[in-house]
Amino acid sequence: MVFDTFGVVAIAAASVSGFVFGAAWYGILGKVWMRAANLSEAATKPSAATMIIGFVCQTVMVLTMAGVMWHTAATTIRAGMITAVFIWVGFVVTTMIVNHRFQGQKWSLTFVDAGHWFGVLMIQGGMLGALSH
Repeated sequence: MVFDTFGVVAIAAASVSGFVFGAAWYGILGKVWMRAANLSEAATKPSAATMIIGFVCQTVMVLTMAGVMWHTAATTIRAGMITAVFIWVGFVVTTMIVNHRFQGQKWSLTFVDAGHWFGVLMIQGGMLGALSH
């Protein structure tokens, strides 16, 4: 079972690590992201509810990745990172490209956001692999 392989500590660590990475990523690239998204600084201040939703969604991502890794019996750091790349390429970045093109968004927004999710998934996959039983 997934939770026999990936305990609560692994799930929590991967969720928190991915969330912290996001804060650092947008802390560094925030101005670039705001210009690409055509947003003012005031418009980018998240509410507590938005932050909670973001963390819950990242936890769902971790649980989903843990499920994929468990079903493939791949529970090493390397396997977690390979799983992350496949999920990113196959689902995340492709979805973002389609959405951003139909929304008329700039490619720079896609690059900033896609880089964020690549980093999050790599951290989550690596953490799950490192902390699996």
